Amino acid sequence: MKKKLLSVLLCGAMVAGCLTGCGSKSEANTEAPAADEAAEEAADTTDDAAADTEEEAPAADTASAVDNLIANTSGTVTLRVWAGEEDQEVTQTLIDGFKEKYPEVTFDITVGVESESTAKDTILTDVEAAADVFTIADDQVNDLVNAGALQEVSATYTFDVKSENSEGSIAAASIGDKLYAYPMTADNGYFMFYDASVFSEEDVASLDTMIEKAKAANKKIGFQAPSGWYLESFFGAAGCTCVLNQETGVNECDWNSANGVAAAQALSDYFATGVFVNMQDAEMATGITDGSVCAAVNGVWNAQTAADAWGENYRAAKLPTVKIGGEDKQLRSVIGCKLIGVNPHSQFVGWAMLLAEHLTNIESQVYRFEQRGYGPSNIAAASTDEVLANPAVAALAAQSQFGNLQRVGANFWSPTETLGSVLAESPSADEIQGILDTAVEGITAPVEESAE
Repeated sequence: MKKKLLSVLLCGAMVAGCLTGCGSKSEANTEAPAADEAAEEAADTTDDAAADTEEEAPAADTASAVDNLIANTSGTVTLRVWAGEEDQEVTQTLIDGFKEKYPEVTFDITVGVESESTAKDTILTDVEAAADVFTIADDQVNDLVNAGALQEVSATYTFDVKSENSEGSIAAASIGDKLYAYPMTADNGYFMFYDASVFSEEDVASLDTMIEKAKAANKKIGFQAPSGWYLESFFGAAGCTCVLNQETGVNECDWNSANGVAAAQALSDYFATGVFVNMQDAEMATGITDGSVCAAVNGVWNAQTAADAWGENYRAAKLPTVKIGGEDKQLRSVIGCKLIGVNPHSQFVGWAMLLAEHLTNIESQVYRFEQRGYGPSNIAAASTDEVLANPAVAALAAQSQFGNLQRVGANFWSPTETLGSVLAESPSADEIQGILDTAVEGITAPVEESAE
């Protein structure tokens, strides 16, 4: 009964945001349909950049989309794929499976290391030289589309991307009604890990209570302050907003308002306890492992570390409430997705799109969960018992109602990194307004065009 209830809640969360879970083997059929419509769509999958290497597709009613692609391909299909360092083995295994599906085609597919967090910056240095297929975070879609670095998902081969993934993940991969990337996960958010030998389920509802319990146990609670991604939790809780104006290309931010001052003061006060501590990801993982950290605001990428360290005491929950301006406020969060994009300058853009589909289909998302604990965006994969029994996924589902997609411009990140570092040092109350004014000035500054 509990699993059924959680399933309902999780499905609701997928509609509201970009959050879903992950799961075990599914019986869903993802074989290419031999449909006229699919074949017609396939005729548009190869753009001018691929014209020299893939012949024009025959009439739409002569074969399925995949058959058309195979029939009109000669020679070796050469593709480069970028994936995070920690995902190299999983990605290579999935690519091996892709090649086995199409034995009549000769492939030369190489996998390189590029984190989804830095992919945009690397791609924009030279779009044409970038990989054919790459993993990105959803907040990079706008800049990449503006630079002509993302192939629109205007055709599909083996499954309908929009209908099989959560609405939130499709929204994260889209601009307006156009889809520009393939949802791979829907777990790029954060929540609270905690050690149940220190905290009860009731304790973790309030950060103030958690600090009291952690202090008594001589342990720490980790939070990554130098990051606008995590700072959103406090400023969002106070009712502040920071968003990119799509028309002007400039961020609009009220973090220096009265509510923002209250949020910054609260964060500063929590750091002043010496229990709520500024930590980077690696520091949190080390502290969890050596026992000095009993709770952390983090994501699924460190879930296994916490599970291994705390064993039966490993728990996960939504973020707690905090005191802001003397009132209890629920900490907000950023929810997001990891996506796979295709370079429109690829010589084999059709095959790049088919590979992107393969890397994000239900079987691949299930395998990625099994191997890495990543929560898929695929609706069917998110509904399995294995997913619903996963503490991190359940925590993300609970937190998702208090989260939003983060859509900010380039000038958001550096000022917020500095802001978080300063607030972690617990500045005096009379300094906070000036600190926030300086941060917002940088956040809302127009983005300067680079010189040719």
